[in-house]
Amino acid sequence: MQQKYITHQKALNKAMYLCSKAEKCKSDILKKLYDWKANPDEHDKIIQQLEDQKFIDEERFVKYYVRDKFEFNKWGKIKIRTMLFKKQIPESLIINELKQISEEKYKETLEYLIKQKQKNIKDTEPYKIKTKLLRFAASKGFEPDLILSILNR
Repeated sequence: MQQKYITHQKALNKAMYLCSKAEKCKSDILKKLYDWKANPDEHDKIIQQLEDQKFIDEERFVKYYVRDKFEFNKWGKIKIRTMLFKKQIPESLIINELKQISEEKYKETLEYLIKQKQKNIKDTEPYKIKTKLLRFAASKGFEPDLILSILNR
């Protein structure tokens, strides 16, 4: 039995609509094309058309992704890099955009997160408090040496 695929134009239109609503990267669209049952032989062609028409721009995607995840989700550089790597974004784009985060603002964000978390910890033993704060900040994607330097203050 032959597989039924949606038409090239229908897949392209759906992808254009999706990209016009929110910033997307190639891997996001490829995943959607598979979900929509678009012909796999046409995936590259559709992606190329989206790039040519500026619906997909990996640089623009990385810029907004890094900014949003840091500003709104309060993620650290490790978590942002990992999530972008999973989306098959080139390492050079990731590194370049992570450098745009102000070191001062980065440290302030980590300090803020630690202070907020510390208010919710019920333990009284200093070692347990420090361990919980370290684990929490690491789960947000911040670098262990930076976390420890803030905790030791």
